[in-house]
Amino acid sequence: MTVSTCSRVGSPGPGPPATVWVVSNRGIVAVVGTIGLALTFAAPASATSARLPYGPGPKVHYTVQRQPAPGACHYRYTKTRQPLPDVHCTPGALNPKVTQATISVTICRVGYTTTIRPSSSVTAAEKRANAKSYHYTGRLGDAEYDHLVSLELGGDPNDPRNLWVEPPSPGHKAGSGVNNPKDKIENQAKALVCGRKVTLAAMQQAIATNWTTALAAVGHPTGR
Repeated sequence: MTVSTCSRVGSPGPGPPATVWVVSNRGIVAVVGTIGLALTFAAPASATSARLPYGPGPKVHYTVQRQPAPGACHYRYTKTRQPLPDVHCTPGALNPKVTQATISVTICRVGYTTTIRPSSSVTAAEKRANAKSYHYTGRLGDAEYDHLVSLELGGDPNDPRNLWVEPPSPGHKAGSGVNNPKDKIENQAKALVCGRKVTLAAMQQAIATNWTTALAAVGHPTGR
């Protein structure tokens, strides 16, 4: 077990810590200190280190899935303010048709994801409901209804545990539509998996834990 500290928000510089956080390998387990503090942490890797669940997999006809209750989900942010999903609402879920043994005929086959992607008539309704789950109040057109584990990495197509309204990244111009840096990382990740440089399971786990550090977590920080 380790002990971490943080300073009072708004402090002009370093000073005596206002709060003591007691942290174990399961995350923050105790907080000792004063109230009136606000600090956002990305969840530790252990928060999503359990084996990812499998979803129902691809279907011929998808139906709109029930989303978490309004306000039940909370965004997390990295130190550079890149958004991460709530680990309880959106832990990730996998497509049971995609395994290490089947990647050559599934995700590594050109056009595979287009055959399993839900229609916009389904995802549009889910996106509106999920925005309420996360209390997202920005422009819906600027946010991506995103698969945490992408379809090209064997994520489940329509399991609500694998989908979230991902808010824009820092520097995004309001009204300019979706421009998601996670997409580039997912493409690089798929290339590593299909090139047999990284196992499918390792890449899925890394993406679900923290997409911003996923490539480094599997030993390929440049994506090659």
